Amino acid sequence: MRKIVAGLSVSLDGVTESPPDWMTLNHEADEVIRAGIAESDAVLLGRNTYADFARMWPGLGDSSPMAAFLNNTPKYVVSSTLTEVGWRGSTLLGPDLAAELNSLKSKPGKNIHIPGSPRLVRSLLPAGLLDELNLLIHPIVLGSGARLFPEASSRADLELVASRTFGNGVLSVTYRPAIL
Repeated sequence: MRKIVAGLSVSLDGVTESPPDWMTLNHEADEVIRAGIAESDAVLLGRNTYADFARMWPGLGDSSPMAAFLNNTPKYVVSSTLTEVGWRGSTLLGPDLAAELNSLKSKPGKNIHIPGSPRLVRSLLPAGLLDELNLLIHPIVLGSGARLFPEASSRADLELVASRTFGNGVLSVTYRPAIL
C-alpha cells in the first residue's frame, strides 16, 4: 500500500511560512529532497500551496529535479473552495477526502508526497491519513509566521524513525504515527 508522506521545512519555533526566505539548504538537504522525490509518483497539495506552486513551477519546465517532478507528476488538490485546477496533471479531490485518499493509497505505485501544505498536514495527522512526516528543522527562530502546529486541536503521538544532523546545523527528522 502506498504511503502519504509530508515534507516540510520548519524553524525552531515551528514556522513553516515562506521557507525560501529563511531556510538554509546544502548538498545534504538536497540529497534528502531528491530521495523523497525518487520515492514518490504523486503529489498531494492544499489549496494555498497549489496556488503558489501553479504560479511558479510550470514556467520553470524541467530546469531542476523539483521542477521536473512537480510539472510531470500527477497532482491531487484538496480544497473546499476551488472549482477547477488548471496546472497540467492536476485533479481536484471531492468532499469525502478520507475515501479519496484511501482509494489513492490502495492503488499501485510509490508514495504520495506532500511538499509543504502545513494546514493539510495538520488535518491529515489526527484523521490517521498521514503515514510519515519528514521535517527539515532549521536553526533559526523567526518569532512570527504561520506555524506547522499553531494550536494542536488533538493529541498526535509520533515515533522518531530517523534523524540526521547536517553540517549547516539543519536537523532532518522522520516521524510516523505511533501505534499505542
